[in-house]
Amino acid sequence: MKNPKIPYFLNDKPLFGLDIGPSSLKVMQIISPTKNKKKELQIIGYGFTNFDRDVIEDGVITNAEKIAESAYKLFQNNLIGNITTKRVAVAIPAYRTFTRSISLPNLQKKEIASAVRLEAEQYVSLPLDELYLDFEIIKKTKNSIDVFLVAVPKNIVDSYLKLTEILGLETVLIEPTLSSSGRLFSLDPQNDLATVIIDFGSRSADISIFDKHVLVTGTVQAGGEIFTNTIKNTLGITLAEAGLIKTKYGLSVSKKQTIIKDSLEPILNEVIKEIKRMMRYYEERYGNSRPIGQIVVLGGGANMPGLSDYLTNSIRLAVRHTDPWQYMSFKGLQPPNTADKPMYATVAGLALTNPQETF
Repeated sequence: MKNPKIPYFLNDKPLFGLDIGPSSLKVMQIISPTKNKKKELQIIGYGFTNFDRDVIEDGVITNAEKIAESAYKLFQNNLIGNITTKRVAVAIPAYRTFTRSISLPNLQKKEIASAVRLEAEQYVSLPLDELYLDFEIIKKTKNSIDVFLVAVPKNIVDSYLKLTEILGLETVLIEPTLSSSGRLFSLDPQNDLATVIIDFGSRSADISIFDKHVLVTGTVQAGGEIFTNTIKNTLGITLAEAGLIKTKYGLSVSKKQTIIKDSLEPILNEVIKEIKRMMRYYEERYGNSRPIGQIVVLGGGANMPGLSDYLTNSIRLAVRHTDPWQYMSFKGLQPPNTADKPMYATVAGLALTNPQETF
């Protein structure tokens, strides 16, 4: 959604992505193919830093100054490469947003916004005056228009804007993490298939069905931190030991495979249940002309060994890990190690934003 507090004016200045997680902040800037001679996506700056998780409550940043301190240290001391612009695209965690695909009659452009508000009143649990509301037309036929609706609580958006203001940044785009994931997936050579995308973050698995646009969305509390804590509690070990076991063995063959699988199964079953629900809805809504052809996982939590195989066996549809980094160049910069690359998925999707999308 476009920043409701800045004027809209057309320009093509660069921007960078800013992804604020429950206790970490990530940044990345990418130069598009039209902006460099080699016609490749070039990462010119990236980095991450941690902050105390108690500065965010129910999605609202309650201590922007504290996060800003960590951000300043990142920009000054820990950035790989450079961030060359103050214009920023920001992601809101999908589980803090309301998203829905809705169908409307083929209305005049000036009538669509009013119709979207009326539809939102039926689907969104909060009063509309407590929300920022935006939409995108994703399909248009002779008789109808399909619209992707996004609503975010104003107190969450305003707290993010306060942070970017403290940092001296110009916020040009605010969107759900699901939209960032879809943009990143668009680099995949098989993006022409209707696809279930599962973005495993730290606290949630954000699920979307993507067919040229994000069409259906859902979220389940099943992120990397939840996996780690479950293993910790099941095995009676430290958090650091649980994290090591998750990343090294996960659901793959090991001495602890059975007990780890049994402990994580209730969480993963919720993910599977939500995927199947969304697939049924997609088929009912859009028919069988574009059947879902694959499931793609990304995000920091997707690195757990054996996860893709487990989902494949449970859903009976091929699940694979997408690697968008093969389409990007770090051009002399030290790249993140293989284990850390997935945690940059959302911020990379933000950094891929076409500046003209923001107006």
